[in-house]
Amino acid sequence: MTDVITVDGHDIEITNKDKVLFPQDGITKGDLIEYYQGVSRVMLPYMKGRPVTMHRFPDGIDEEGFYQQEVGEYFPDWIKRLTLPKEGGQVTHLICDNTATIIYMANLACITPHVWLSREDKIDYPDMLIFDLDPAGDDFLPVRQAALYLRKLLDELDLKPFVKTTGSRGLHIVIPLDRSTTFDEVRAFAQDAADILASRYPEEITNEQRKDRRGNRVFIDTLRNSYGQTAVAPYAVRAKAGAPIATPLDWDELTGKKINSQSYNMKNIFRRLSKKTDPWKSMWHEASNLTGAIAKLDKLKKNW
Repeated sequence: MTDVITVDGHDIEITNKDKVLFPQDGITKGDLIEYYQGVSRVMLPYMKGRPVTMHRFPDGIDEEGFYQQEVGEYFPDWIKRLTLPKEGGQVTHLICDNTATIIYMANLACITPHVWLSREDKIDYPDMLIFDLDPAGDDFLPVRQAALYLRKLLDELDLKPFVKTTGSRGLHIVIPLDRSTTFDEVRAFAQDAADILASRYPEEITNEQRKDRRGNRVFIDTLRNSYGQTAVAPYAVRAKAGAPIATPLDWDELTGKKINSQSYNMKNIFRRLSKKTDPWKSMWHEASNLTGAIAKLDKLKKNW
């Protein structure tokens, strides 16, 4: 059965809305569409102007999904596109600038949209730097502690970080940038910062790429700070039982509550949003220029 809804002046065909995507929870595609329509006002500021990679699960999360970067020929003309070069050719990406596009993606069983760290008008210059903190096991306390250690280091560099759960296992620590530095410069800075953090807390944090060498330490990953890499969008659903949400947090939530990366989900996120202002609302007013932080970090490296 096909329904048609009109959003942002666009007619969208909704197909198989009763299809169960989360078998353990009974969450259907219609529920997913309703969620994204409801959260779009808060979510869109973090998606506008960014190429999107869609993580789709047309047969539900118990079956293998797939990632889609290229806009299909069947996509309607009103979907915004951005064509970028790649090795040996080019890719036409989807740009999500309105609620209608979010709903269109959800109807394709895109459970999780992942976004670039740069925007279309200055694609080679990221406006976000991301540290991905990944715990070795199921205990979330070590990753919370690692985030607080990292915040202390970033404070020393006069940078203002923001934090969100990934909805999976760990945390993302995000620094908004003024787009004056290239991906290569941002990644080099992030790697140096990760080196210093790992050297300060060698028993708790590692930047070792090989999993068999990490032990029980939290892994600090900086590799997504590269051209074309993506991160899960804030307020995106993850393809896991319980439908957890990648959720922006206040820093005091890491110390004042028993929180983990899957604390918020499709069932409780709107209760949170009704009681609490989005912790990232002011993010883009806090964009940093990395030049001073790079100089400060170089001094720390000399004393390392």
